[in-house]
Amino acid sequence: MTLEPGRILPSSFADLVSSSPIPVLVDFWAEWCGPCRMVGPTIERLARDYTGRLLTVKVNIDRRPQVAERYEVQSIPTIMLFWQGEPVMRLLGAQAYESIKREIEKFLPPPAAAGR
Repeated sequence: MTLEPGRILPSSFADLVSSSPIPVLVDFWAEWCGPCRMVGPTIERLARDYTGRLLTVKVNIDRRPQVAERYEVQSIPTIMLFWQGEPVMRLLGAQAYESIKREIEKFLPPPAAAGR
């Protein structure tokens, strides 16, 4: 899911991360950012690998600066994990798949419990 202008307002983003029944992984990025483009496929892979256990959202900071400002995103890429509306993890810079996986696994329910 990508937040586009006019589609999801900042309050809607807060609603999204607070009402999601599963953790929400957010990739704060920009089109001009080389490291952001490098981490993009990694985020897409995580979205596929954790379908049903993790909601993945990309926030373009140039199009949604108020969302980035609210969560004090000062460099990109910034990858955050939200649970019940609160940020529980923050990673800065382009991260390898295994590094992100290791961090998010700390907050995800086991696969069998995710469907309950």
